[in-house]
Amino acid sequence: MSMTTEDVLRWLQQLAQVLQENREYLTQLDAAIGDADHGANMDRGFKAVSAKLATLTNADIGAILKTVGTTLVSTVGGASGPLYGTAFLRAGIATAGKQVLSEADVVVLLTAFVEGVKARGKAQVGEKTMLDALQPALDAAKKAGSDGLDLAQLLKQSSDAAQQGVQATIPLLATKGRASYLGERSIGHQDPGATSSWLILKTLADSCG
Repeated sequence: MSMTTEDVLRWLQQLAQVLQENREYLTQLDAAIGDADHGANMDRGFKAVSAKLATLTNADIGAILKTVGTTLVSTVGGASGPLYGTAFLRAGIATAGKQVLSEADVVVLLTAFVEGVKARGKAQVGEKTMLDALQPALDAAKKAGSDGLDLAQLLKQSSDAAQQGVQATIPLLATKGRASYLGERSIGHQDPGATSSWLILKTLADSCG
């Protein structure tokens, strides 16, 4: 089983819809520990991505992902624009020229995505950020790949690990980003960035599974 350019375009189209549907949910999460704009920012960014998809039907996967990255950097406010923008740009570079991705290629894509977030955000797991969803997701994908699981299983296990990572942010003390200003009051709240990261991976699993 492999991931094609059509799969990637379908994922991004569905993702724009998912983020629109979850706009208020992400806003409510961000209202508790941030600027209450994460839902609106993600919705706006992926609306802009969605508007460009029709022009990318003949592009390779790397070019598609790089276009997503540059679009997010230019349209999404707050920290999430540069973070997700860098993540998609790195993923695009890692898949440059490819029309089809194997399971191993998808692990390379996810690795580049997560490394992009790390490079831009200078965060580590346990600091109540999107990395708390992304790193477990990447670890699960690598394990699934080494176990010889097919693409659908790999993406499902990665998505499930991200969801568990989201839940694990609730008791954490935020030490990075806007939420860190709250100190102890950040404890007990689910991280909105980790939540949007999970939605990205869940939609990928749903659209390519």
